[in-house]
Amino acid sequence: MIKSNILFYSAAATTAIAGIIHIILGIDARSENMLILFIVGGIAQIFWVIPMIRRWGPVWYSVGLGGTIIFILIYVITRMPENFITGRAGKISDNGILTEVFQIAFVAIVIAILAWQKKASGKSTQD
Repeated sequence: MIKSNILFYSAAATTAIAGIIHIILGIDARSENMLILFIVGGIAQIFWVIPMIRRWGPVWYSVGLGGTIIFILIYVITRMPENFITGRAGKISDNGILTEVFQIAFVAIVIAILAWQKKASGKSTQD
């Protein structure tokens, strides 16, 4: 039980931190589109603390996982020259890297939670 609590609280913390950074970056955004993306995405990531701490279930964890993976992909794509989103390579900043670290940690933790739950449910049906 303690190990599972650590996983859920760690997932909640990593998504909250990534969300806070996104909101801060959104406040300094140079365009309205970036402002909306960062603010709405940051709020969604902070909201995702609730499903993780309250353990709303695999569907919620998977949606959070998918949304975070999309954020990671947007970051990677927009760092490439002549990309189809911005047409140019964005700069790589310390805040951007920090955000990606927390998002990647969230992805890894949620995958661990889903695997742990699948394993646990398999044991209960076999017993």
